[in-house]
Amino acid sequence: MNTTKKTWYERIPHPVVMLFGIIVFTALLSYILPAGSYERELVDGRQRVVSGSYQVIASTPLSFLDIFRAIPLGFKSAVEIIFVVFAGGIMFGVLEKSKMVENTVGTIVKKMGVERKYLIVILMTYLFGSLGVFVGYETNIAMVPIAAFLSLALGGDLILAAGISVAAITVGFGLSPINPYTVGTGHKIAEMPLFSGAELRSALCFLGLSLLAFYNIRYLKRLENGDKSLGADLDASGLQLSKPISEYSISANNWLVLVIFIVGLGVMLYGVFNWNWLFIEIAAIFILIAIASGLAARMNGTVLSETILKAVATVAPGAFMVGFATSIKVVMEMGNISDTIAHNLSQMLMGLPTYVSAVFMSLSQSVINLFIPSGSGQALATLPIMIPLGELLGLTRQTTIFAFQIGDGLTNLFNPALGGLIAMLSFCRVPFDRWLRFILPITLWLLLCAWLVLLFSVAINWGPI
Repeated sequence: MNTTKKTWYERIPHPVVMLFGIIVFTALLSYILPAGSYERELVDGRQRVVSGSYQVIASTPLSFLDIFRAIPLGFKSAVEIIFVVFAGGIMFGVLEKSKMVENTVGTIVKKMGVERKYLIVILMTYLFGSLGVFVGYETNIAMVPIAAFLSLALGGDLILAAGISVAAITVGFGLSPINPYTVGTGHKIAEMPLFSGAELRSALCFLGLSLLAFYNIRYLKRLENGDKSLGADLDASGLQLSKPISEYSISANNWLVLVIFIVGLGVMLYGVFNWNWLFIEIAAIFILIAIASGLAARMNGTVLSETILKAVATVAPGAFMVGFATSIKVVMEMGNISDTIAHNLSQMLMGLPTYVSAVFMSLSQSVINLFIPSGSGQALATLPIMIPLGELLGLTRQTTIFAFQIGDGLTNLFNPALGGLIAMLSFCRVPFDRWLRFILPITLWLLLCAWLVLLFSVAINWGPI
């Protein structure tokens, strides 16, 4: 009988089991916690909590059937994100079939040289991080598979690909000094200059991406030294270079497909920032890019159709997990316990010393983020409570928003309820349990560094300018 003791990461349950356990646990909380709600007011077209208006309401505990009703309701709520996953998968499937991505990545590695692999990993970590800072989160989903080709070409694995792309996008977006969903919403609620205090936030964001780049290099070196890959048995078919680096070049047809891809992404980003496009429009652009690329690559109807169906099959598990994760939010809404959790956590901060309260405020936002993964939704639900509370505790409004940003942004690295994270991991074909084994150590270091910067903001009495 094998009596070998399991390590902590071998005890992590399958992602489906993990999410179902969270759903059941949240449903049980509806029996333990009193139902409650804050009054809300309409500000700039969005519902915002009225500070000090919390009140207990009639309990609405979930029945046994309600737990399972929440699952299809979660899929219904997440249908737009789910289709973005399918559309992005279809687009990348066609791009991969055209050989454009493989030939482009192979040519880049050829030009830079495999011997500069560490430099490439560092630069790509910063590049994907910059996409998170300046472009957004789910809008970068189509870029993630490129990191898979790149990582495998450099001797890495799919886990490293996720570290280069998914982790960097998440850190960049979460700590972005110009994040409109967290910092922007927070400044509007606090009636402060929009995106003020960008210098300190930019310093933390750069520090976070630098730590991540070092961590990615360290993981690649471990693979080169013969350590076991966390992604050794993951399916990398279709993502690996099929010939020696020296033989790669970009054909005229590859250039045409690449131009279609870049122009399509440019149109999408213009629409997002100027016409308020959301998931439906993003998915539509992905489908348009797929069809145009297929025609440019001279695929006939049969080949294009088979490529689409194969791509759908590849990303279907990730799409399923997005809907499944969204069920947690539905359970919270059915049980009316979201506001109760926010209220109780805010009350726990009362009476704490100023420095301690700043860190604990960040921690409380981390807990709330597991139940309200939307950055703007969490800001609208908690900052009207936290900002006046912070002032009572001796924290400036800027520091309170900073604590919120850290708590929300960095816990997104391992938040199973965040649909965008699950979707991007599916594009790297990385299961959530493997991801936890990779990302949790660096997340701890990132949080410790962020809290030190947060304490510095308290020490200098960081104001609005």
